[in-house]
Amino acid sequence: MPQLPLSSEFAHRNAIQAKPFVKWVGGKRSLLPELMRRVPTEFNNYYEPFVGGGALFFALNNDAAIMGGGGVFLSDINADLIKTYQVIQRDPEPLVIKLREHAARHCKDFYYDIRGQHHLDDCVEIAARFIYLNKTCFNGLWRVNSRGEFNVPMGSYTNPAICQPEVLRACHVALRHVDVRLRDFRKLDAAEGDFVYFDPPYQPLNATSSFTSYAKGSFGEREQTALRDLCLELHQQGARVMVSNSDTEFIRGLYSNAVFRFHEVRAPRMVNCKAHARGAVSELIITTY
Repeated sequence: MPQLPLSSEFAHRNAIQAKPFVKWVGGKRSLLPELMRRVPTEFNNYYEPFVGGGALFFALNNDAAIMGGGGVFLSDINADLIKTYQVIQRDPEPLVIKLREHAARHCKDFYYDIRGQHHLDDCVEIAARFIYLNKTCFNGLWRVNSRGEFNVPMGSYTNPAICQPEVLRACHVALRHVDVRLRDFRKLDAAEGDFVYFDPPYQPLNATSSFTSYAKGSFGEREQTALRDLCLELHQQGARVMVSNSDTEFIRGLYSNAVFRFHEVRAPRMVNCKAHARGAVSELIITTY
């Protein structure tokens, strides 16, 4: 299994390990034990094409027992998310300064002023806006309209963790030697011996339980089918594939090929317009090994 880049010197000097720097709907922090026990014992390169909060990547990076020298490739189609990763990768300090300014000015008027800034050019300002909105919007939900404009109302947090310098610095160390780029999940260079983890927008359990527009466009049944086809292709090439998704009749039918193995797990679902519909639900971890 490859060694994902980790500075032992940094780890000794800092108690905080790298972890997701944003709240991400569908994030995998609560499922990390289930995911980690199903990670292949050996692989070359690691690919995470729907990186989101990157919970599995950061957990692998923090595992001192991981050995090897493969590369790490993280990607997503959310441009603001990827720019934020790249800003943290390059130098988190300007971002820390900007986030402290945002935290000091946080209020309802300031939130909606920042939310309306859809066409920023400076990468640090884009990253600061992204993290600020993520930490202060309703339920941490990143949702955009057909024009790609973020449109979630402000949440009702008493003391949101807008600026977490040590988390950003730990993530900077973890990301130093990682390939981070904006690209569609279908554009992968994975080969024999590599490990690919797909955590796509989930197939909705019903009309109100989920959403698929965290970037311009949506992720419907056609995209779910294209993902399944890619998983089969990667398996035929000798890569090991793991997929997270909803436990629905559609997903089970989609992955009914004997190549795939189903692992049922229980996970919290906190995003629903009806409070009584939130709670632990069955999800699937699907593997080709």
